[in-house]
Amino acid sequence: MLKIAVIDGQEGGIGRQIIEEIRQRIYWDIQIIALGTNSLATSFMVQGGANVGATGENAVQSAAPKVDLILGSVGIIAANSMKGEVTEAMALAVVSSPARKFLIPHEKSGIKISGVDESLNTSQLIEKAVKSIKALYYEEKNGGSVAPSVPSTYK
Repeated sequence: MLKIAVIDGQEGGIGRQIIEEIRQRIYWDIQIIALGTNSLATSFMVQGGANVGATGENAVQSAAPKVDLILGSVGIIAANSMKGEVTEAMALAVVSSPARKFLIPHEKSGIKISGVDESLNTSQLIEKAVKSIKALYYEEKNGGSVAPSVPSTYK
């Protein structure tokens, strides 16, 4: 089972979008853990399809080393981002985790990533990230084969 942590703050909107996109595109056995910087974000992500949710600094520190993937806006690796909701300990837990990280560029993070197609909106960036995850893990599970759009084994 693939364990995926989705981290978000404020109202949890990007996290929820990520979770909904994962549920639409990934067909194998996964567990999605919603990690919110506040209870509103966690609740919103759980409503979006996460299996479980947890809130706060300790939740991020505890879960980050135990998951296979971490997704969220690029702000989850920057202390004091998301209007101060991401603590230094949270950011350190994310960057120190052995999990693969898929970060969504977001203008509100205050972090500019050179080379990102600026014509893409947040929804399109999330879709691209989830497609990349799907292709990567499908290839690993199937010895180098590229993922079809809907794997027949997961229908």
